Amino acid sequence: MNFKWENFLSRHRGRVVVEWEKRLKHDVSEHYTKRSSEELNMTTGEAYDAFRQLITRNDYTRINKFINEITKIRLETGFPLDDVQKAFELYRQIIIPVLVKESPRQLLYENIESINTGLAYTIHRFSKHFQKTHEKYLKEYANRLEQDVTTRTTELKESEHKYKTLVEDISDGYLVLDKEKIDFVNPAFSRMHGYRTTDNIPKSFMSFVARESHEKVRDIITKNIEPGIETDAFEYQRLTKDREHLPTEINFRPSLFKGKNYNLCIVRDITKRVEMEKKNRETERMAYIGKLTASLSHEIRNPLSSIKMNLQILNKTILLKGNDRKRLQISEREIKRLESILRELLNFAKPVSLQRTPTNINHIIYSCVELLEIKLYRKNIDYKINIDRRLKELSADKGKIEQLIINLLLNALDSVDDFGKIIISTSKENNNGQAYFVIRVEDDGKGIPKEVLVNIFEPFYTTKTKGTGLGLANVKRIVEAHGGIVKVSNAEETGTIFEVLIPMGETNG
Repeated sequence: MNFKWENFLSRHRGRVVVEWEKRLKHDVSEHYTKRSSEELNMTTGEAYDAFRQLITRNDYTRINKFINEITKIRLETGFPLDDVQKAFELYRQIIIPVLVKESPRQLLYENIESINTGLAYTIHRFSKHFQKTHEKYLKEYANRLEQDVTTRTTELKESEHKYKTLVEDISDGYLVLDKEKIDFVNPAFSRMHGYRTTDNIPKSFMSFVARESHEKVRDIITKNIEPGIETDAFEYQRLTKDREHLPTEINFRPSLFKGKNYNLCIVRDITKRVEMEKKNRETERMAYIGKLTASLSHEIRNPLSSIKMNLQILNKTILLKGNDRKRLQISEREIKRLESILRELLNFAKPVSLQRTPTNINHIIYSCVELLEIKLYRKNIDYKINIDRRLKELSADKGKIEQLIINLLLNALDSVDDFGKIIISTSKENNNGQAYFVIRVEDDGKGIPKEVLVNIFEPFYTTKTKGTGLGLANVKRIVEAHGGIVKVSNAEETGTIFEVLIPMGETNG
C-alpha cells in the first residue's frame, strides 16, 4: 500500500503552519507570546518546508540552514534553549494525530519513525549549535578581557564584573571542575540542587550525582584533560539536597582557568524534556494500539456473534443428554465474557472525553459500594467508608468517576483474602498551591512487589489469570483527563494504598 509523503505534507501545510503559529503564541512562553503573529507564521512556514525536504528527499540542506538562522535570531533576542526545543516539539504534536488518521496501518510505525528521526536530528543539531554559539560568545568575550588586562586594569575589572553577571544570570548550572573537585559554581547550579547561594555546598561533584550514575560520571570527569577535545553532552541522574533523583544533561569543555587546565561545565535540567518525550512516546503507542485494537475487535466480534446465536438456537431446539446442555451454557457464558473483553478493549482505544457537571464524589462512593455489596458480602469483607462531609460538589465527569472508583474497589477485592478489610475515604489536600479532592482506597492484602509497582498502570499489564490489565490503566487515564494525579504504595504492615487526587474547581466549597 502506497503513502505519498509529498502529497500528504503539501495538503496539510496551511493547516499545520497556522496551528503551529497559534500554539507558539499561547502555549510555550512569554518570549513567543511577545513575537508578532506574522513573524511566527513565517518562521513556522520555513520550518515546515525544511522538514518536508528532509522527510521526502532525505535532504538536510534546508533544515541545517534554518537551524543556523534561528539559532542566531533566538540568541540575539534572549530565548532560553528549552523554549526553542518546545517550539520544535509542537510540530510532532500537531502532525502525528493527522498522520495516524491518514497513514495505512502497515506503514504507521514507519511513518511515525520518519517524523521522530527528522525531529530528533533537528533538536539535537539545534541544541548543540545553540550551546556552541553561546559558549563561543563567552569564550571570545573572556579572550578579549585577557588581552586587555595589562593595559586597561580599570576597564578589565568592569568587564569582569559584566562577565560574572552573565555567568550568574544564565538559567543553566555553570561550574569549573578539577577532576571531581569543584572550584566554582554559579547560583543556578546551587538552586537546581536545592541549595541557597549562601549555603556551603560540598566540594566534590560526585556529591551531586545519584548513585546509579556514579560510575558513568566518574569515568568521564576523571579522564586526563585534552585541550581542544570536547566531550559530547551526556545524561545522568543528579542528586538534590532533598535526595531527589532528577534527569540532567552535562557538557564538558577543557579550558584554562587561573592558568591551570580545568573542565568548564554546563549543567542543564532536562526533566521537562524527558517528561515530554515520554508523553510523546505514550501518545504514539496509544494511537497505534487504538487502531490495531479497533481492527482486531471488528474481525473477532462478527464470528463471536454467529457462534453465540447458533449456541442459543441449539440450546432451545435440540434434545440434549447428561451434561451436554450444561456444556452449551458454559460455552455461551464464555462467549459473553469474550464480548465483554472486546467492549473493554474498544472503550480503551477511544480517547477519554469528559462530560463535566457538578458532581458529588462522596455520593458516588456510597452508590459504588452498594453496587458491589454482594461481592463484599460473599468474601466476608469488613469495609469502612470514612468521608469528609465538608467536601461538596466539584466539576467532573460523573460516569468516569464512578468507573474509576469501581475499578479501584474491584482491584482491592481481588487483593484481599476472605474476611479481609477495605477502607474507602475522602479528604482535601493542598499541593503546590492547588486544592485537591482525595479518594483513598486501602486494603490489607499482600501488597504489591516493587517490580510490579512500576508497571501497574501500564495498559495490558496484569498478574491475574483473568482480565485484560486495563482496569488500573483506565483509572490513570480518567484521573489525568481530569488534570489529577494517581498514586500507589504499599502500606507499612500489609496491603496497598491507592490515592486519587482530583483538582477542585470553584464549585467546591
